[in-house]
Amino acid sequence: MTAARALGIGHNKAYDLIKSGQFPVRVLPIGNTVRIPTAALWEALGVSSLRGALGGPSS
Repeated sequence: MTAARALGIGHNKAYDLIKSGQFPVRVLPIGNTVRIPTAALWEALGVSSLRGALGGPSS
């Protein structure tokens, strides 16, 4: 799943937001690629940890 899809926006809109500096999650530009740190995406989505999201014990 892409970060854009998780946030409920299309990939074109996501790239427009990234280019304008308004993407709601920290981005890591690496060459011609843009990476979104998983932890930052989870935070934006209100998920504290994967274990917590799956109902397991959180650390």
